[in-house]
Amino acid sequence: MFNWNNYITEESVRAFESLCGCRLAQDYYADNEEMLAKLAAGATGYDLLVPTGNAVEALIKSDQLRPLDKSKLPNLVNIKPQFLNPWFDPGNRYSVPYMYTLTILGYNRQKVQALGLPTDTWALIFDPRYLRRIKGKVTVLDSQRELFAAALIYLGYDANESDEKKLKEARDLIIEAKPYWATFNAGSYFKELAIGNIWVAHGYSNDFYTAQQDAKAAGRPFTIGYSTPKEGAVFALDNLVIHKTGQRPDLAHLFINFWLEGQAPAAITNEIGAGNPNMRAMQFIKPEIAANRDLFPDAEQFKRLHDLRDYDRKTRRLLNRLWVEVKVR
Repeated sequence: MFNWNNYITEESVRAFESLCGCRLAQDYYADNEEMLAKLAAGATGYDLLVPTGNAVEALIKSDQLRPLDKSKLPNLVNIKPQFLNPWFDPGNRYSVPYMYTLTILGYNRQKVQALGLPTDTWALIFDPRYLRRIKGKVTVLDSQRELFAAALIYLGYDANESDEKKLKEARDLIIEAKPYWATFNAGSYFKELAIGNIWVAHGYSNDFYTAQQDAKAAGRPFTIGYSTPKEGAVFALDNLVIHKTGQRPDLAHLFINFWLEGQAPAAITNEIGAGNPNMRAMQFIKPEIAANRDLFPDAEQFKRLHDLRDYDRKTRRLLNRLWVEVKVR
């Protein structure tokens, strides 16, 4: 299994291994681009991948996935209807919803409140008026798609905008804000937030939930808050898919049906605050987590969320060039 870091509990791994009489071996990645790049470089032998929607689209286009045998997935009925038949895989021929996250803002509540800074807008990481007061205490994701999406949304555009002029506008916004940031960080940012080294972060909802719990458990003299910016945010539905180079599609189907049963995804929601597309799982989720609208958006909030789509080759080349300009400036 090629999975995101910390995206399944050890108890669930043991439960599946007991069920299948096998061992679940995992490799990990920090973003979809890393996973796709490793596969493009020739990595083989993965039975299961956990890509986000736009990466599923790319894998389907490049003919890397096995179609699902739904006769082996009776627990597919447990998925909430709103997460079935997605734009990237009509009819769920290749993919089954796993978990979901939002890309939002996390912050040190005491530091930000003391400075009178807003926590409901992307301006907190892009507007120099605010950044001057927290210089060196801000991190943003080291992900071109995620960072450009946040900039585009803040500018009033769609997260998947491909117009060169608007993408360059987003680049300029990022470059203007960059001197105030501590670093680009897609791995340890939530740990830095939890111990007080940074005060504001651009990152994933489940990571901010983890940072909040870690700070509380450690008895820190501050609390971690997180919020979905009023301008909108990126919604990422992660999925289970079966790669063609895997040697055990039988065990891959068994794992997918095991996951769809509900208790395993509920466990990861309770542990790290990941959003859950499984109806049956909801009965096992802590009520305070299920009621958290930054982890489980309601219908009105979903209207302001953006799915990242796979860019065409021309736009990818443009974005790669703009990303290099961001990094070297």
